[in-house]
Amino acid sequence: MSLLRRRKQPQPPPPPSPGDDSNGSDHDDKDKGKTPAQPPSTSAPPPPPKRAKPKPWSCVDSCCWLVGCVCSAWWLLLFLYNAMPASFPQYVTEAITGPLPDPPGVKLHKEGLRARHPVVFVPGIVTGGLELWEGHQCAEGLFRKRLWGGTFGDVYKRPLCWVEHMSLDNETGLDKPGIRVRPVTGLVAADYFVPGYFVWAVLIANLARIGYEEKNMYMAAYDWRLSFQNTEVRDQTLSRIKSNIELLVATNGGNRVVVIPHSMGVLYFLHFMKWVEAPSPMGGGGGPNWCAKHIKAVTNIGGPFLGVPKAVAGLFSSEAKDVAVARAIAPEVLDSDFLGLQTLRHLMRMTRTWDSTMSMIPKGGETIWGGFDWSPEDGFECKSKKKKVNDSEVSKDVNGEPVEVHPEPVNYGRMVSFGKDVAEAPVSDIEQIEFRDAVKGSNLAHSNTSCRDVWTEYHELGWGGIKAVADYKVYTASSIIDLFHFVAPRMMQRGSVHFSYGIADDLDDPKYNHYKYWSNPLETKLPNAPEMEIFSMYGVGIPTERAYVYKLSPQAECYIPFQIDASAEGGDENSCLKGGVHLSDGDETVPVLSAGYMCAKAWRGKTRFNPSGSKTYVREYSHSPPSTLLEGRGTQSGAHVDIMGNFALMEDIIRIAAGATGEELDGDQVYSDIFKWSEKIKLKL
Repeated sequence: MSLLRRRKQPQPPPPPSPGDDSNGSDHDDKDKGKTPAQPPSTSAPPPPPKRAKPKPWSCVDSCCWLVGCVCSAWWLLLFLYNAMPASFPQYVTEAITGPLPDPPGVKLHKEGLRARHPVVFVPGIVTGGLELWEGHQCAEGLFRKRLWGGTFGDVYKRPLCWVEHMSLDNETGLDKPGIRVRPVTGLVAADYFVPGYFVWAVLIANLARIGYEEKNMYMAAYDWRLSFQNTEVRDQTLSRIKSNIELLVATNGGNRVVVIPHSMGVLYFLHFMKWVEAPSPMGGGGGPNWCAKHIKAVTNIGGPFLGVPKAVAGLFSSEAKDVAVARAIAPEVLDSDFLGLQTLRHLMRMTRTWDSTMSMIPKGGETIWGGFDWSPEDGFECKSKKKKVNDSEVSKDVNGEPVEVHPEPVNYGRMVSFGKDVAEAPVSDIEQIEFRDAVKGSNLAHSNTSCRDVWTEYHELGWGGIKAVADYKVYTASSIIDLFHFVAPRMMQRGSVHFSYGIADDLDDPKYNHYKYWSNPLETKLPNAPEMEIFSMYGVGIPTERAYVYKLSPQAECYIPFQIDASAEGGDENSCLKGGVHLSDGDETVPVLSAGYMCAKAWRGKTRFNPSGSKTYVREYSHSPPSTLLEGRGTQSGAHVDIMGNFALMEDIIRIAAGATGEELDGDQVYSDIFKWSEKIKLKL
């Protein structure tokens, strides 16, 4: 018990500090007669826990915090979007912008229009989905998954593997050994490019409003990477289109089809109309009246009939206006070998195997596109609101006196100029050094193994060849063809088998029976189908690439030696020169000249290009961007792809599909100067 009692006694006070020793006797006197205190315990009390110092906030923490916030916000918005009533977005939009008009399909259904003629859609370049049927080891698990279109997930997961499978054989223009990539079939092939970005979906939905369904609609999907004739050689696509059109006509009461090609699909279907009537084995053997029996109308949307300058920049330097600006702002991202990205070189290596891109090189040479000192668009004003009557405007100087201001002259015929000064110089001041017979200098880049993954034909051009190209200074639409033969001979060797870019002197010459001429409207005749109508439908009012100012790129290993000079700007805000690109009127991709000339003049009436006199119409749609974000891509857009959601265009197409003629649509609808520009082109008709 005494032991327990002693263990329960409180702990003694701590011993006095050394400084209190002098008073020790007083303490001894006070403590006499008391039980002596127990000795202090040998174990000291545990120290209080130390508080951990906060770690300094790092860049990784900031990134994780940002990603967490973005993901949380995304999931919250996604939850709210799925939880809200389906009509809520429309309610909010109408509360801000006022009541929305009925979609064209609803409007025309109320007017009593119903499905009549079967409809065939022909998608353009890059808008159709492609899926994998056979691939290399790196593509394991991707059988029948989309490599093009959809989410593009594999571009980020395995980019080099994706480039390898999307590229074609550099010698044959067909599949590489061990790889089979094929077009997606059905309406889903091109209804959406990526989730939420429509191509044909809105038009399909509006056609469905008046009674259309899959039994009277057909998506003529094809592998848009191949040359047009090779789609038949490899996949028998042209034969399938022929069979499906015949089936649609037979199962819909004998009503002929309305064909709706878009973008490069316009050239593809032009090729088809010649192929289907040509004798086999080169053609489809349908006979000279096949188109007259099966086609009511061809409504071409954004058709690059005469090519697009954008194709020149794409093949020459893998650029366009927006890419050139991004390249100037952040060159390390697209040009640098940092982390082995080499983005533009991989892009060039891939796209130069796509023979279809060569179908859009400008056709007709200087006769159509202009020369050193003239072009059909001379006098065009690059302003948001272009005056239609006068070619000049009147302003006031500082004293209030009127001053006549003329638009800055633009030499659109100089499609590629090396230097802004060359683009603007008088013809007499330009000294050209011939490049066609230049000796290509040595360059060790092509023998360097580090360049093999991003090999382009520029690695065999050498510094001597590069200098010769730049010393020629100015390239017109005629010399562009020679330029490509010089800088990319292997690509053009394949392309010259399938495409031609000239103007036929005699269309009855038997040589024009070859398929290489069938997609060039200047070297072929329209079918003998006087009842068939041809429409050219396209957007206007958007600055569109027409000519380029180039410069030499800084030398580096495995580099592309030429690039658009994004620093080249015009003299004022109304200048047509922006970021090294001369702009004209169009739909942001196809200039008005290319989209409208054939229907405005070369095919108008009975001409040597249209001997049966098929009626042609020009239908332009003035661009009006959406006023708010709630309008999405807008209902009055004239942009190259967004026009597919243009209410006016959809209404015209639905009326034609329901039986209307061009005259019933009030004929031509024109906002640009296409008729004036067409008169400047001196072409024998």
